[in-house]
Amino acid sequence: MKIVAQDSQELSEEAESASLCSMFAGEETFGIDTGKIREVLGKRELERVPMAPAFVAGVVPYRGDVLTTVSFRALLGLPENTETGCVLVLDDDSGGQERFGLMVDGVGGVVTVQQKMLEANPCTLDAKCKWLFDGAYKMENGLLIQLDPQKLRPSRLAETGMFRNGGGGENA
Repeated sequence: MKIVAQDSQELSEEAESASLCSMFAGEETFGIDTGKIREVLGKRELERVPMAPAFVAGVVPYRGDVLTTVSFRALLGLPENTETGCVLVLDDDSGGQERFGLMVDGVGGVVTVQQKMLEANPCTLDAKCKWLFDGAYKMENGLLIQLDPQKLRPSRLAETGMFRNGGGGENA
């Protein structure tokens, strides 16, 4: 009987935890649910797209397809990185209908967090970008800000009209 109770408690704790892939942009650390990441492509050269919104870093070939790749730095209002960034391939929640790339400065490792420890977005984040985040976890070496991949979809960003010029939601 005691073993069953312990197994039940362990299952409950697993259900309350989340695995996040840590990534970097500027001086900040961000995390995204590992279940939303199809693949980490690593450093890739992108083909620029003429007349594309500033949040579009370019396109990258991926398994016989072409992925639109979002520049996370542009969304945050950070200057363009002169070095090639890492590209993550993300799936949306509608079964992979809109697969896209997210370019970040670098990718760390997988971090397991307790979902109940998620706090509101810190006031230090740019107010124009806060809607992209689900909240933040306090870690030993600073904050881990959780991203909402649904809000990073190129079609969703285009619908908002907030990032036509890139850089923190400035409109044209």
